[in-house]
Amino acid sequence: MELRHLRCFLAVAEELHFGRAAERLHVDQSPLSRTIKELEEDLGTPLFVRTTRSTRLTRAGRLFLDHVPRVLLALEQARSSVRAAAAGTTDSCASRCPTGSSRLDYRP
Repeated sequence: MELRHLRCFLAVAEELHFGRAAERLHVDQSPLSRTIKELEEDLGTPLFVRTTRSTRLTRAGRLFLDHVPRVLLALEQARSSVRAAAAGTTDSCASRCPTGSSRLDYRP
């Protein structure tokens, strides 16, 4: 599983439309569909129910959607912390998290 899989999943899950998700990601629909298929194969389960008229999340897709934004947020926070450290500034969780909290509890 790669970051592109997660970003593509999130776009399709939020749009519930492969065409609009492809536009949003600035990619063609066919590679986006392949990326989602790769992710579903990696996870061993369909994430979307696709018909000619609609796209909707499966139960597994809804559960995965609960996790993906938190994963992407954690990665962005890690990137930000590393950049801050490289620049010589402090960007620790202690400065962003409520007192006593060191775990990520993000809900979109």
